[in-house]
Amino acid sequence: MAEKTPIQGGNPGWAGELGEFAHLKEEDVRGSAYVGQRPVEGIAAGGINAYPYQLEERHPERPLFEGPYRERLNKILERYPDKQGALLPALNLAQEIHGYLTPEDMAVVARELELSPAYVRGVATFYTMYNRRPVGRYFIQVCTNVACNLCGGDEVFDAFCDATGTEPGQISSDGLFTVMEAECLGACGFPTAVQINDRYYENVNAEEVPTILESLRERAQGTDVGSVVGPSVPDAIRKTVEIASGNGAHGGHD
Repeated sequence: MAEKTPIQGGNPGWAGELGEFAHLKEEDVRGSAYVGQRPVEGIAAGGINAYPYQLEERHPERPLFEGPYRERLNKILERYPDKQGALLPALNLAQEIHGYLTPEDMAVVARELELSPAYVRGVATFYTMYNRRPVGRYFIQVCTNVACNLCGGDEVFDAFCDATGTEPGQISSDGLFTVMEAECLGACGFPTAVQINDRYYENVNAEEVPTILESLRERAQGTDVGSVVGPSVPDAIRKTVEIASGNGAHGGHD
């Protein structure tokens, strides 16, 4: 049998390699050797396609689509040939305002877009990025998909749950945190990826979790949680949001 001819020319592959990576260290594979020190507060999500973001400030009792939000809804409607096409962005905007989508919110969106409430609810419950229960001030999404799983994603997820004293989907007793698994956060080159509200944390390991949470607690100091997330959240804390696949950005159904 003839010997195989060595590959000549062409694309040499990732990091200038032809397939043999035995000499690479873990930091080379994770990408941390190239990105430098990650700031403790995370980085802006930038072009990552993870909208709608969970904003730190939200107003569950505010009527939808009033004032500047009405202007934004009108601009959204102008982008589409018919109102049905604006459904996802309208739901995004509603979640930005309230922090989660109630049946009443879906009914308002249905009325604005001249759709049936059943149709809007069907869409909102299909796409898993919509919260249908209150979440904490900081909504922590930990990627546990293949790349992150191989680099400790499950351990990072467990560390966040343990450090916040919660089960997946629950609101912590101080109202600050909700932890959920994410199917993919689009940062596979820098596992484990974590998204907290509109901030990205890359190359996270379980040992860093307490430092990240402490920075969030410091950020929240001096701010009344109820004034940020509205009076419905203390209620949710007392009831303790149940573990539910229907909650969070990647957990979708009632």
